[in-house]
Amino acid sequence: MLWRNLSLFALSAVLISTLAPARAANPAPQKKEYLTDSESDKIREAVEPGERIKLYISFAEDRLKKFQYELARQTPDRRRGEMLNSLMNDYAGCVDDAADQIGLAREKQADIRASLKTFKSKGKDFLDALQKLDRGGPELDTYKDTLEDAIEGTKDALADVDEAQKELSPAPVRRKPS
Repeated sequence: MLWRNLSLFALSAVLISTLAPARAANPAPQKKEYLTDSESDKIREAVEPGERIKLYISFAEDRLKKFQYELARQTPDRRRGEMLNSLMNDYAGCVDDAADQIGLAREKQADIRASLKTFKSKGKDFLDALQKLDRGGPELDTYKDTLEDAIEGTKDALADVDEAQKELSPAPVRRKPS
């Protein structure tokens, strides 16, 4: 009886050790660290890349507003520098993921013209706000590196938008019968 229990234990230990590496090599898709659970749900529920682009842009806008709010607070948190850098990284992640959706939409040949228009408009506003901060925002030295990364990421994303807009053919014009 004891030998039987020991052999079952040994067998299960061998099975666990052989299955663990396979599971690690093939992990389930991970949630983006900077998205809340409800935001992740919205992204998963969005079927088309155009919908996802708009969602990521709205999330980026939210992070930028939170960053500006935190920067303007009169009684800052003692971990303010960490919070500002985190919000700026989160913003950059949202913009990068929105740009990634452009590539996915191109592969699927999805119509994302409206999303690109929104992205371009909001992206220019984002870039203006970021460049204004770069010219001398409060406590700039605590978040300068992440700000520069966010500016570069936004510029790259806007270049992707311009390229995609050039590549997409205009919508067909319907003529009225004579």
